[in-house]
Amino acid sequence: MNPRITRIAAWMIALTLIAAPIIAALNGWLVEDRWPIRRLVVQGRFAQVNEADVRSAVAPQVRAGFFAVELDAVKAAVEALPWVESAEVRKHWPDRIDVRVEERLPIAFWGEDRLLSHRGDVFVANLAGVSQDLPHLDGPDLRASEVWAQHRAARERLADIGIDVRGTRMNQRGALSVFAADGAEFVLGRDQIRSRLERFVLAMHRLPVIERSRIARADLRFANGFAVVWRAVDPAPTAPAAPGIESRSLHEPQV
Repeated sequence: MNPRITRIAAWMIALTLIAAPIIAALNGWLVEDRWPIRRLVVQGRFAQVNEADVRSAVAPQVRAGFFAVELDAVKAAVEALPWVESAEVRKHWPDRIDVRVEERLPIAFWGEDRLLSHRGDVFVANLAGVSQDLPHLDGPDLRASEVWAQHRAARERLADIGIDVRGTRMNQRGALSVFAADGAEFVLGRDQIRSRLERFVLAMHRLPVIERSRIARADLRFANGFAVVWRAVDPAPTAPAAPGIESRSLHEPQV
């Protein structure tokens, strides 16, 4: 074939590809009533997400028709729902939108009325259907993942001496306290948390289990020991009630 004719043919094909969308738009081929979205497929394993809510969130975003739908807008609308962790949106010719939803998995209560997800995000949701067995955490939102990691470490270590850790709180200075199921508080501070826990656990191993169960509060921030406030022993019927006794280091606590 003549090279000149080949070049001319290639240019004509290129111009056709460029002009086709413009011509289509001018002739109304891409408008909503010509290529409407007729099917919406929602996928995912749901415990808290309501599929009807997903469909309601998507509906306003797909009124523009197949070619005009903005997938990022659909994704943002779905991810704005309370229990949605992430969403993936795809178009399928000629009239279908697929939305795959990943639901947030709550691992802890956060503060008074929020939750912490398995991705480390703090979010607001209806707490009615959430298991009350989840631990209760609190602290600066930006340090939520750190609080969760410290909670798990403290829970594992203190479980070795029979203490069931059910909550952890970090204050604005970054100091940690953990709380047992029986209400006992263990003040860990900001620094050397693992070594403080190790020292405390080793010392508690020397006490009988019944004595460990009497701990009301333990401050582990001392340089050479720790301070313990004990619950009073139930007195005999004829004996007066005994006050709680505090045993503590002679040094001031560290942070």
